[in-house]
Amino acid sequence: MPNNTHRYRITVTPIEDDGLQCNGRCTIEFEHACHDDWMRILEKLQRQRGLSGDERAALVVGTKLLSGLMLDHRKDADDLFAPLRPHMGEFIASLKERGRDAG
Repeated sequence: MPNNTHRYRITVTPIEDDGLQCNGRCTIEFEHACHDDWMRILEKLQRQRGLSGDERAALVVGTKLLSGLMLDHRKDADDLFAPLRPHMGEFIASLKERGRDAG
């Protein structure tokens, strides 16, 4: 693993109807490594209009997780992500452009 790799622990815990966290075996938790600093990306998106703070965080985490998986499996013989690849590239380029425009 390169020295510039950032490691993240992602935890997803449902919130019950009463507003409390659920009890028992209801948490999804996993680790993910990425060359990008998600905190810096999120800081850049703070100026992005039209999204709440939670939505911006979800956008960064979701996009980085999906694009990381796509990158890791790009050479697979039966690349599951092949149909999505060109669209994801366009989306990320558009997102980066918006980030530059918002500054």
